[in-house]
Amino acid sequence: MANRFRWLAIGLMPALLAAGGVLAQQTPLDLSASVKPPRSAKSAAPLPATEAVARANAWLDAMRVLTADFVQTGPDGRRSEGTLSLERPGRIRFEGPRFEVVADGRSLAVIDRKLDTQDEYFIGQTPLKFLLADHIDLARDTRVLSVAQEGNAVTIEVEDRAAFGGTAHVTLVFDASTFALRQWTVIDAQGFQTVVTLSNLDLATRPDPALFHIDELPANQGNRRK
Repeated sequence: MANRFRWLAIGLMPALLAAGGVLAQQTPLDLSASVKPPRSAKSAAPLPATEAVARANAWLDAMRVLTADFVQTGPDGRRSEGTLSLERPGRIRFEGPRFEVVADGRSLAVIDRKLDTQDEYFIGQTPLKFLLADHIDLARDTRVLSVAQEGNAVTIEVEDRAAFGGTAHVTLVFDASTFALRQWTVIDAQGFQTVVTLSNLDLATRPDPALFHIDELPANQGNRRK
């Protein structure tokens, strides 16, 4: 149970802990369809799904570095805050009050300060891989399940069946005008939901490379390779 909640700390990891589930049975979206906003929406005509995915993908692919604040809401409703640093390809760091998640280009370490544990995974086993790749292509690297537009937000649901332990189901929320990534939601195979919201995005400053260093701990201190 403790390992499960360490993965929930970054909102993209619950799918590593359970496979299958109803979400895996959904069919991919026909990208030739148009995005349908709610009837009450008074915004401009929605983008076709193909264009919405292309613009979201273009923003992600152009994002070589990122620094941001995040707020996470876990399945139990508890909120935690922290900072996110990213440099593509392959490097990311989430840091909260009790945890760190660090990818150094090859491995991803989940560090729980309260439990004094460190678990490591290969990046290619995690749902983070499509955000950390050198070149990002959502339609190629994931299954796009739905695209929707409501007000100033475009929501894209994707599914990644190649994650360690089973299917990852991620909902990405983009700003409808800039297509900057604002939020993501993960629902695991057991129905638990985690939401991560970004703010204060900095796309120009390169993070300190030392942020992406993973300390190798002795085996008797809880370091485990998955």
